Amino acid sequence: MIDTHAHLYDVHFQEDMSFFLKEIKEAGVTEVWLPNCDSESWVDLKKLSINYPDFVLPMVGLHPTYVKENYQAELAVLKSELDKTKVLAIGEIGLDYYWDTTFAELQMDAFKQQCHWALDFGLWVDIHCRKAYADLIKTLKLPEFKNLRGIIHCFAGDAREAKVLIDLGYYLGIGGVITYKNTTLFEDIKDIPLSRIVLETDAPYLSPVPFRGKPNSPKNIPIIAQKLADLYEVSLEHLVRQTNANAQQLKAISGY
Repeated sequence: MIDTHAHLYDVHFQEDMSFFLKEIKEAGVTEVWLPNCDSESWVDLKKLSINYPDFVLPMVGLHPTYVKENYQAELAVLKSELDKTKVLAIGEIGLDYYWDTTFAELQMDAFKQQCHWALDFGLWVDIHCRKAYADLIKTLKLPEFKNLRGIIHCFAGDAREAKVLIDLGYYLGIGGVITYKNTTLFEDIKDIPLSRIVLETDAPYLSPVPFRGKPNSPKNIPIIAQKLADLYEVSLEHLVRQTNANAQQLKAISGY
């Protein structure tokens, strides 16, 4: 199984990386894809990808909630890495209006710039969107981004937005939220074919039931996979085979 989105460089894992990696691999996880947050997190992320090159695949990008007044300087640092580091994708990038919209305009500028990086470097994008789906879809529909592809990480839109996004060529990242008792997530994605779904944990966040409230880990991908298989009424083997194939399609875009 491939975890398409986990923050393995988080301090939680740094306490005993060899132990965590061992239990992740024993759970049947073959790859963990790492989205970046800012120039500071990039240092640890890059080091991890160098130490475990066949298991940890790096992305580079500026997370929307890290977009502040100095965002142009942050972008310059991160873009410089594209000339010297092989990365899987540009991410985690996007729009987040959940906490406040103080930097909404700057977030949009940063998002568009990084989408152009992906196009210029032949990569795909890993998109974070929270309470901003209308602006996200409007942006992705722009003619300049018609060839852009990627994942809508931790999809949390409605059924209409799910359909629009997959019609634009995107995959929906589904994680631990699908196991939550009161979630309506499956109602919103039940008509989305498995050919447009990828698995993720967002570790150490959004742990699936029965570990909700505890630090998440890519080792929990089997729980998410089994829940999705049950909901789609397919075998676990079929679901894993399909979601892995979807992830491989994205890897092919960036030639990783």
